[in-house]
Amino acid sequence: MRALQQPIHSGFGAASTAADVVQGIDLTGKTAIVTGGYSGIGVETVRALANAGASVIVPTRNETKATQTLAGIRNTRIEAMDLTDPASIDAFVSRVIATGQPLHMLVNSAGIMATPFERDARGYEIQFATNHLGHFQLTLGLLPALQRAQGARVVSVSSWGHRYSPVVFDDINFEQRQYSPWTSYGQSKTANILFAVELDARYQADGIRAFAVHPGLIIDTGLGKHLSPEDLKNAGVIDEDGKPIIDPSRNLKTVPQGAATSVWCAVSPQLDGMGAVYTENADISPIHQGEASTSNDARTRTSGANGVFPYAIDADNARRLWEVSQSMLAR
Repeated sequence: MRALQQPIHSGFGAASTAADVVQGIDLTGKTAIVTGGYSGIGVETVRALANAGASVIVPTRNETKATQTLAGIRNTRIEAMDLTDPASIDAFVSRVIATGQPLHMLVNSAGIMATPFERDARGYEIQFATNHLGHFQLTLGLLPALQRAQGARVVSVSSWGHRYSPVVFDDINFEQRQYSPWTSYGQSKTANILFAVELDARYQADGIRAFAVHPGLIIDTGLGKHLSPEDLKNAGVIDEDGKPIIDPSRNLKTVPQGAATSVWCAVSPQLDGMGAVYTENADISPIHQGEASTSNDARTRTSGANGVFPYAIDADNARRLWEVSQSMLAR
């Protein structure tokens, strides 16, 4: 894994947009699914793939909002699905599989961040359940369609927030430890990376390659709705007037810039024959050599890539998470 996790100097960078990385690529005849495709960077991911010719399916639990947001974007179709509802996921998967069509790209972009403590109907902590377990169930269900593509990519939108926590296997659901919104978020984002590592290991022989993405810090996506304006000012991501600060050198990005790495992982021929890597700024990230930081202060960041913590790409952790996740779904 350490040999794989090295930048390839793609020619793109922090300021590249989704339109930049898809330029010149023809996706006519390809099918994609983008979760969270009607908000934030998900919309720009859908737009880039659809404009390149792909047919894009957008699962949603809010059909009205999705219809309004995606109006004017061609080649899109809305389908009902709720990542916190296992029956809803199964129903969506059944409809997709029943078409008999291949699935070439699955971009797991939906997510929640730093939420108050909550459990889903099964008793699972809500950030882990939404950000990881829902996508785990969805992806496994869609495996037959991904295999039919004979060259599919699965993109898991993670975050540099994985630095907040590894997966704490002995207490994933915060039953013995005090809940922290950021620790929970970090655990779920580490899980997104580990899932990509193990998915790639298990299914690359079937032509399925998997990637994890840090999109950057994008304020105007709705993801930070549980943070106060004061929190965002103190973090150095909005100015005194409440407007987002854009500085790609510190990973403070626009929405089109934030979607670039997801789209790059989904379509770029530069990644042919590769997988199981964590990416940012439309390139493979280096391994982070420093200590974990719990600071949200964007002003302390330096230019370039943040990197990935070793525990998030550890093969043993990835296998263990897969087995634990299967067990959690079976309960």
